[in-house]
Amino acid sequence: MTLGISLVLVGVLTALATDVYDAVIEADGVAGLDRPALDTAISMRSQAGNRLVGAYTHLGDTPALPIAATVIAVALAVWWRQWSPIVLIAITGFGSLALTIVGKAGVARVRPPIADAVPPFEHSFSFPSGHSLNSVALSGIVAYLLIRWQRRRWVRALTVCMAVAYALTIGLSRIYLGAHWLTDVLVAWALGLAWLTIVITAHRLFLTSRRRDARAAADWNGGLQRREPG
Repeated sequence: MTLGISLVLVGVLTALATDVYDAVIEADGVAGLDRPALDTAISMRSQAGNRLVGAYTHLGDTPALPIAATVIAVALAVWWRQWSPIVLIAITGFGSLALTIVGKAGVARVRPPIADAVPPFEHSFSFPSGHSLNSVALSGIVAYLLIRWQRRRWVRALTVCMAVAYALTIGLSRIYLGAHWLTDVLVAWALGLAWLTIVITAHRLFLTSRRRDARAAADWNGGLQRREPG
C-alpha cells in the first residue's frame, strides 16, 4: 500500500513538472502567468521589504541551507544514536542538488531581466529554482525525521506547518526578488516533493523489511528453543 500510494503521488508530481516544462518550452499555459506574477511582485516592493526578503532568501541558499541540514542531521544522529538521519538528509540533499544542476543545464532558461530584479543579481540559469527545490526536499526530510520521534499530534502538525511555510516562503521570495519566474518555482516544488516522496518511501520499505526479518528471526529462534530437549 505504501509503495502504491507513493508511486501514484510521484507520478502526479512528475506529470505536473512535465506540464510546467512543456508550458515554458512552448511559451503558453501556466507560463503566461510568469510576467503578471513578476509585475505583482514589483508592485509590492519597498526598501524595507527588499532588505527583509533579501536576507530571508539566503536561508535557502548555499552555504546556509546545507550547513543547517548538516547540523540537524548530526544532532539527530547523536541524540538517537543512529546513522539514519545523516544518511537520509545526505541522500535527499545530493539528489535535490543533482536535479537542480541537470534541470538548469538541460533547459538553459534565462532569468528575469536584471532591470526587474533586486540586487545582488544572479546570472546562472533559471529553471528550476534551486532555492525552492532544495528547501522543499530538505525541510521535508527533516520534518519526516522529527515526526517519527514526536508523539503529540499538535507537535507533529506544527512541524509539518513550519516545513511547508518555510518551503513556500523561500519559493515566493525568489519571485519577489525577481530572481526566478513563477514557473521556475512551481516546477521546483513539484520536483522537490517527488524526490522527497521517493526517499521517504524507500526508507519506509527498508524499515518494513527490517522488522519483517527481525520477526522471522525471532520466530525461528523461538521454534528452535521449543524443539530443544528439556
